[in-house]
Amino acid sequence: MFATSILRSAYPAYKSPYGPKYQYQPHIDGITPKQLVRILPTAAAWTGVALFAVVYYASGIPRLRRDVLQRIPYLGERYFVNEIPASDNPF
Repeated sequence: MFATSILRSAYPAYKSPYGPKYQYQPHIDGITPKQLVRILPTAAAWTGVALFAVVYYASGIPRLRRDVLQRIPYLGERYFVNEIPASDNPF
């Protein structure tokens, strides 16, 4: 009764020469390397803009200015040192 299913497995499945040629496409969570190469420059630009905005808005915090911004070579010692003149000191 089920002898035909055994015979079918012996023959390869028909593959039309006019059909699509499928190939394995590597991906990580659905993102292919082609998509990653296309998205990466935009993501890097937005990340740079976001980092600049965070540093700009937080540059008034003394701890950030002292620990991060003043340690930038050449720029830190010139632009991020906040010295209060003696005339503004109330004591």
